[in-house]
Amino acid sequence: MAQALQPNSAGSLFATDGKPHPLQNALMAVTLVLGATSFITSFFHSLHLLTSWTGLVGILIGAYGQWVSVTTRQRFGLILGLGASGIGLLVGMAHGGLFGGIV
Repeated sequence: MAQALQPNSAGSLFATDGKPHPLQNALMAVTLVLGATSFITSFFHSLHLLTSWTGLVGILIGAYGQWVSVTTRQRFGLILGLGASGIGLLVGMAHGGLFGGIV
């Protein structure tokens, strides 16, 4: 009964290996928040500065998070945040860009 010796990690939300990963979890949470903000604000044309900047920062933080991620759950959350950030960045760039059309 080898499975009796393995810890049950199915109930854990963030770590599937049973170890704490505070940096990776924080990067995942920040990427998800920035991605959601960028995606939601992309529906409003006048918020293109917020949309494009949160999308860009979300992509950069999410890329670093992918580089240091340990578990599959972290990578899944990071990919969701990266996708939403990417969509927000592209829509924000189409509506006026990072600098509002000044540059």
